Amino acid sequence: MNRDRVIMLSDCQSFYASVEKAANPLYSHKPLVVAGDPARRSGIVLAACPLAKEHGVTTAETLKEALAKCPELVVVRPRMQHYINVSSQITDILRSFSDLVEPYSIDEQFIDVTGSSALFGSPLSIAAAIQDTVRQETGVYVRIGIGYSKVTAKMACDLWAKKNEGGRFTLTREQLPTLLWPLPISQLFMVGRRMSAHFHSMGLTTIGHVAQLPLAELKWRMREKFRKNCDIDAELYWRIANGIDDSPVNPHTHEVPPKSVGHQMTLPRDYRTLKEIKTILLELSELVCRRCRSLKVNGAVVSVGCQGASFEMPTGFSRQTVMNDPTNATNLVYEAAVELFQRHWDNQPVRRVNLSLSTLSDESEYQLTLFESRPRYRELERATDNLKNKYGDMIIGRAASFTDAGQIKDRAGKIGGHYK
Repeated sequence: MNRDRVIMLSDCQSFYASVEKAANPLYSHKPLVVAGDPARRSGIVLAACPLAKEHGVTTAETLKEALAKCPELVVVRPRMQHYINVSSQITDILRSFSDLVEPYSIDEQFIDVTGSSALFGSPLSIAAAIQDTVRQETGVYVRIGIGYSKVTAKMACDLWAKKNEGGRFTLTREQLPTLLWPLPISQLFMVGRRMSAHFHSMGLTTIGHVAQLPLAELKWRMREKFRKNCDIDAELYWRIANGIDDSPVNPHTHEVPPKSVGHQMTLPRDYRTLKEIKTILLELSELVCRRCRSLKVNGAVVSVGCQGASFEMPTGFSRQTVMNDPTNATNLVYEAAVELFQRHWDNQPVRRVNLSLSTLSDESEYQLTLFESRPRYRELERATDNLKNKYGDMIIGRAASFTDAGQIKDRAGKIGGHYK
């Protein structure tokens, strides 16, 4: 176990809102949220600045609810590409202190500064320097948790650094019994509301109760509680409660090849006809295959699923089929997807559709057929991919995508479902 590692977690305060305030100083002393569509006064709050939170505004609530709490709220439409750019800028700043930087989310990043003390001083000095540099160059305020592992750095940030004036906190191994263990089990990293209730029903109400329980006993209690083997989950919670995490800060953690490539679309209205749904299946096939082509992989298994709009009376299905040959050709995947969809669709209205390819293999290795058209498909799609990469998704598209059912225009202006 590495006792001398120094791991930090940098967390941006109200990231999207902070970026918008930094871009427009007129908003600096006003309550601000980044949310949905300000023109329609609709959508969900993605981020709220501290001033907005003082009025009771919270993330994930509707914009209507937020405006009811704070009528003078400044509402800004999200700019996802700009936030990604600022996040990358912060990554570059962290890399000036250590080459071991691992993005955890768009606004959180791990940094291993174990070998940086000779250049930049103590961990607290490094943390303060990071805060100053990020603030000066981006206008964003970061809070920094310091620990001897990634999990202790994360908890140091969430439980203490975010709440103190300096935005920095160090959690050592020796402090676990006095600082971490007395806290309610609900504050343990990875424990949500439902799991917290389960722990309470087992008589484990504090983090220390889980940490100090013999691991074998915790495994037995969880097996009894859930009536199934929960040994992996039990060990995960026990290790987190004891601050045990030997995983390295890996700058390449997100470069691992995926096991599957998928995409889903939530539709703006109920789609009721097969013709409309086939348009979405075609667009999803294009997105998934384009991603596979960029990764230079073929997929052998195509999966298709759909859901209706009602949560009270859920409808839909999720099915998969093995294609004759692995491929990343849009037309071939589309044909398999349509056949699968027609076979299992119950003709109920559809509001969400998903499609994925799995069992991936190197695209250079494939079975030749007598009437081989794959090279022609590949050259054609490579050409269209290059056009889209250079000029944007709207430069070329299939005719079906420009009908009322198509989503290409709306999707072209968004990243992850939010405006660029």
